[in-house]
Amino acid sequence: MAVIGDSLSQGFQNGGVYRTDLNFPNFLRNCWEPSPDFTQPLFTAQAGIPLNLEILVRGLSDKYGDTIEWNEYLPALSHVYSTLRRIKRYWEGELKPLNNIKQKEPYHNQSVWGFAMNDAWMVTENLSSRFVKTRPDTYSIFDMLPDHAMYVTAGLVLNPTLGKKFSHATQINNIQHLQDNGGIENLIVTMGHNNIIGAVSDLKFILSEEKDLKSFPSERQYTVYRPEHFEQEYRTLAEKVSKVGAQSIITQTIPYVTIPPVSRGVNSDKSRRGHSGYFDYYTRFWIWDKDFDPDKHPHLTKEQAIKLDQHVDEYNQIIRQVAKEYGWITVPLNKYLSGIARRRLGGRMKIRYPDSFRDAMKDHPMTEHLVTDEDDPKFSTDYLRIDRDTGKVYKGGLFSLDGIHPTTIGYGLVAHLYKQTMESNGITFDKPLDWEYIISNDTLVTDPPYLLVELRKLLRFLSLGRQDKLSIVGNGLLNQLMDVFSFR
Repeated sequence: MAVIGDSLSQGFQNGGVYRTDLNFPNFLRNCWEPSPDFTQPLFTAQAGIPLNLEILVRGLSDKYGDTIEWNEYLPALSHVYSTLRRIKRYWEGELKPLNNIKQKEPYHNQSVWGFAMNDAWMVTENLSSRFVKTRPDTYSIFDMLPDHAMYVTAGLVLNPTLGKKFSHATQINNIQHLQDNGGIENLIVTMGHNNIIGAVSDLKFILSEEKDLKSFPSERQYTVYRPEHFEQEYRTLAEKVSKVGAQSIITQTIPYVTIPPVSRGVNSDKSRRGHSGYFDYYTRFWIWDKDFDPDKHPHLTKEQAIKLDQHVDEYNQIIRQVAKEYGWITVPLNKYLSGIARRRLGGRMKIRYPDSFRDAMKDHPMTEHLVTDEDDPKFSTDYLRIDRDTGKVYKGGLFSLDGIHPTTIGYGLVAHLYKQTMESNGITFDKPLDWEYIISNDTLVTDPPYLLVELRKLLRFLSLGRQDKLSIVGNGLLNQLMDVFSFR
């Protein structure tokens, strides 16, 4: 098994790549007996790259309990600064060499967070390293996060030893090498999400131009790919991938970017009722309804949100058509996620969770309450909420703290959908998904940090802005992190 992909197949969550063993391709791999070779890089040093917010919040919880009071802001900021400064130094190679001298061949998981489709045949470790060394910083989160973190990640994925042999290899080149040296039975392709996700992470609607198709990632200005550009590049991707010669190729549709809670819907009258699937505005997820001011806060309009969904519909029509032409298997991820997007559906789901998943959730004392009502489960696409008295999740759990990427359990559900679709297309597995393992390893859901109890205060602390007394932190950590999530 091998993968060409982006953050979804790499296992990005809570703002960073941390435990790649908890991504959905690895969950699938464990359903075969014996498990096929599936190598992938590790990013468990420090708090992952660029930053796993769960690790950061857990460290703050250990020091300050379930809330950070005003008189603790300065020492808490000092703690954050020292933690992130250490992370930055590590991933810039100041503490130890980052190359993996034992990994002589390309990894089977050729996924890099932030990659758009054309990066699969454009970006190499050599180009990434040159960019990091020669280009000035395009953003700096209080000088605390790794500069050009996506390019650092790309180099470590594309050329593990950082030697000469694979320094000019792209994702496509590396997958071809694996095919030529042992063969690939199942090749998963998850690309295209980053051709539109920037619209909700940046809260800007900027259409692609022809020059973006041939530009290096840092030179692109779009947040939304025009459908004609998407088709042009997806057909190029399909042609290149099909030439590899893998036995089976599995791709997926792209979920609506208006579903993840990275953007928060609010109506003009500040209510949350009668939105008919769309809110009047979409703003940052840490801005509460009563505080939102369209003249002050960044946002997308209802019309722009509808247009985004229409673009995704066109993308997915292209994906299904091209996949059919090449004989690929298409996993209906958009249909599935849309069917469980409770908030978008007015409080009820159209698709039930799988029985094996619900049974495993009921067997865990920290998750059993989330699925007791099969028609209206509390485990949902909402942003995570923690009950003060019990310390348990009472809402959300499908998306991680960055509001874009799944939790570990969320990745398990993606694996379930892949497995189900692959089986219906003649690919056999030897074992079911290990839901007990998946759930127990989702520490955000089964053992949430205390600080998440006071979510509003925590988000306020992390997003301190110019209007706050501690304006020295600029526009705030979460505002700056959006630059990372948008992969610019």
